[in-house]
Amino acid sequence: MSTPVVTLKLLPFLRWFPLSAANVRADFVAGLTVALVLVPQSMAYAQLAGLPAYYGLYAAFLPVIVAAMWGSSNQLGTGPVAVVSLLTASSLAPLAAPGSSHFVALAVMLALMVGIVQLSLGLFKLGLIVNFLSHPVIVGFTNAAAMIIGLSQVNKLIGVPMGRSERFIEDIWGVARQVGDTHWPTLAMGVAAIAIMWVIRKKAPKWPGVLIAVAVTTMASWLIGFERNDIASVEQIMEPEAKALLAGFERAEARIAEINADIVAKSAALKRARIANGELSHEAITLNYEIELRRLQLKDREDENRRRNRALRSMVFEKVSAGDTPEYHAAGQVPAGKAGDGGRWRIPHAGTDTFRMVGGGEVVGKVPEGLPAVALPTISWETFGSLLSVAIVISLVGFMEAISIAKAIAAKTKQKIDPNQELVGQGLANIVGSLTQSFPVSGSFSRSAVNINAGAKTGMSSVFTGLFVLLTLLFLTPLLHHLPQAVLAAVIIMAVVGLINLGAIKHAWQANRHDGIAAVVTFVATLAFAPHLDNGIMVGAGLAIGLYLYRTMSPRVAILGRYPDGTLRDARVHNLPASEVVTAVRFDGRLYFANVAYFEDAILEAVAANPKAKYLLVVGDGINEMDASGEEVMRHIVERLDGIGVTVVFSGLKKQVIDVMRATGLFDVVSQDNVFPTADLALTAIHARAGDNSSQDALRPAIP
Repeated sequence: MSTPVVTLKLLPFLRWFPLSAANVRADFVAGLTVALVLVPQSMAYAQLAGLPAYYGLYAAFLPVIVAAMWGSSNQLGTGPVAVVSLLTASSLAPLAAPGSSHFVALAVMLALMVGIVQLSLGLFKLGLIVNFLSHPVIVGFTNAAAMIIGLSQVNKLIGVPMGRSERFIEDIWGVARQVGDTHWPTLAMGVAAIAIMWVIRKKAPKWPGVLIAVAVTTMASWLIGFERNDIASVEQIMEPEAKALLAGFERAEARIAEINADIVAKSAALKRARIANGELSHEAITLNYEIELRRLQLKDREDENRRRNRALRSMVFEKVSAGDTPEYHAAGQVPAGKAGDGGRWRIPHAGTDTFRMVGGGEVVGKVPEGLPAVALPTISWETFGSLLSVAIVISLVGFMEAISIAKAIAAKTKQKIDPNQELVGQGLANIVGSLTQSFPVSGSFSRSAVNINAGAKTGMSSVFTGLFVLLTLLFLTPLLHHLPQAVLAAVIIMAVVGLINLGAIKHAWQANRHDGIAAVVTFVATLAFAPHLDNGIMVGAGLAIGLYLYRTMSPRVAILGRYPDGTLRDARVHNLPASEVVTAVRFDGRLYFANVAYFEDAILEAVAANPKAKYLLVVGDGINEMDASGEEVMRHIVERLDGIGVTVVFSGLKKQVIDVMRATGLFDVVSQDNVFPTADLALTAIHARAGDNSSQDALRPAIP
């Protein structure tokens, strides 16, 4: 018995049923295979998004299952992806310190916003809106984003800090200046991971190279004691500048706490004042002004501490034993008579009382066991407006990535893909993910390829993938503690190398110069605006639309002549003589408000250039559409030329154009006698009316 269409729309996963034993086995194997890739990848992408690594596991759990159940593709693998993760980080970095609780809350809120946008587009059948992001724009953006992603991981690969500022190029230059401080064990871990993944990809592509690299390097990290951490206080730091920065950080944190408490108190008073005296009362306005002032002060203090943290992360210390309490001196400045331990120590993040000193390689660290907390995201209306444009960009970019992958898979499986249903699936995945601490997710090309190559038959494979991630969260998280951060950076670098395809930009340029310009400008703008990648893609999309409008504003207009083989062709291109009876003009494009002036000028110039001809033939085969402005100009041309003794005749007009002419009465003005289905019939009638017996006329119909 078939499932009703309405039920399939609401519960599209019912199309998988009944499940055969063979399909379940195939989906189980595929789900396990994808999970082996997804677990380390998701942790890497979480860090790329500026979140603790274990948040990647949260994003790899329910979103993977929900997207498969409510999407239209049986093999599309959803979850954390590189480009969306970088967009998340770049949009939130100006609002909160990466990795902080506030940053996490904003990322979860952003996932909810992205989900709502995608779900709304899907429910209202607006999947076509993604066409505003043309292929050349996506090509330029993807290449630039892949380069930015790869460069953003270099500091983790060599074990040095990287600041986050409004200028990505300056941040990378700061890393380049620290190459001399490379932590060699960290670099060795990263290079080893890259080598393992590369060799397996070349020699045994069916093996889970990412998982093998992670397992080998994690075991090595545990065996050699790769991680070295200490807890220190301000009194143990002997470097004066660092000491001053730490003291300033502590004072600023205390002031931040005071300002926050003041904002809470004044907000409560404002609420009471509005209830008692009204929204525009003097007391309410004064309190609102004071709250805004406090928020500006709060932002200034938070910015100060971000700068202090950047400065502290760039400092290198040597540890000197001094009884029970070790001292930390600036590298190379250990006092005479004292000896350092030979290591290099850094302060990853300042603290108010104590803080962590890192003397070895960075590892993932403790991953909380168990499931993520289920809760509604904390919605901050103050940041909602600033995140809305980013949410829309992530929604469109993420969906375009997902639907492109789904269509590529469908070409192999012959499955029908519904873009609007896919939007619903991706939207629900992000909404449900936001309830379980997930950041924005999308379809993954690499994991979808693994899924289909492993033999996945239905979306049940993604359900099995999510269940394997669940088992990891419940029982396997202690095994991830010693996973080096450099290995996660290596996983990301290997994943995005395949996204760099400068040949696609060249191809777009060869296909159409305007498309090439859009691709190049998007590429350059994305690099220039980094870390604000959304600005780059919006510039590219705006330029692509502008160039399209520019092309349609001046479409091709050809004056026609009779070619020796009897066909009508462009007179200028083929050097054909003009007719003394009729001027034939072909217009290729929509006739709408943006190009009606161009159309009118072209027609009048053609008539003026051939003053002997008393007929104008408009060959309308290429006019696909006509709006009110086009109709008005067409009427004006007919009436104006009729006034000087030139009759306008039409041929090849399409139904939708004739419908407009009939609805507005223009058809009656032109009259049925002057509208013909083909140009040859129109020319025959024109010559008959003109009484032209000369067979030499340039536009005289060919004799059959």
